[in-house]
This record gives sequence, C-alpha cells and structure tokens, in this order.
Amino acid sequence: RIKDGCEVYFCDPHAPWQRPTNENTNGEIRRRFYKKGTDFAEVTPEHVAWVQDELNDTPRQVLGGATPREILQQIFNRGALTA
Repeated sequence: RIKDGCEVYFCDPHAPWQRPTNENTNGEIRRRFYKKGTDFAEVTPEHVAWVQDELNDTPRQVLGGATPREILQQIFNRGALTA
C-alpha cells in the first residue's frame, strides 16, 4: 500500500512514449529471455521467477545505476510502502 501524499502518474492508453522504461524492459524480455515463437506452456514458474530476479537485479541508468530491487528496498526503509 502506498502512503497518502505519494504522487502517482497514470499513462494514457496507447501512448508507449509516456512509459519508456516499461517499453525498454518489454523489449529486453523479448530479446534476452523469450524469443519469438516461445511456447509459454513450457515455461516453468521457476524460470519466470529467475527472469524477474534478472530484471530486478539489473542496474538501470534511469535509476542512477541502482537496481530496481535496491530502489524498492530504499522505499520500504523510508516507510513509504507498507506490506
């Protein structure tokens, strides 16, 4: 849950230029992990969890070189989110 006073940005539908990090990550998933023709019936939950870890532990320029996991931990440490 996000505490009161936290700004939230909602992108317009069909406007990928408003969410470039999301679009870049989608491309990264397609290039690195799930190529065209992947049969998702054969993808295990363990593999999906591994992909999540890979993405969450990849430093991002938009985050000043930090990883998404590090930023989320900082947010929890500040008390901005509650479980």
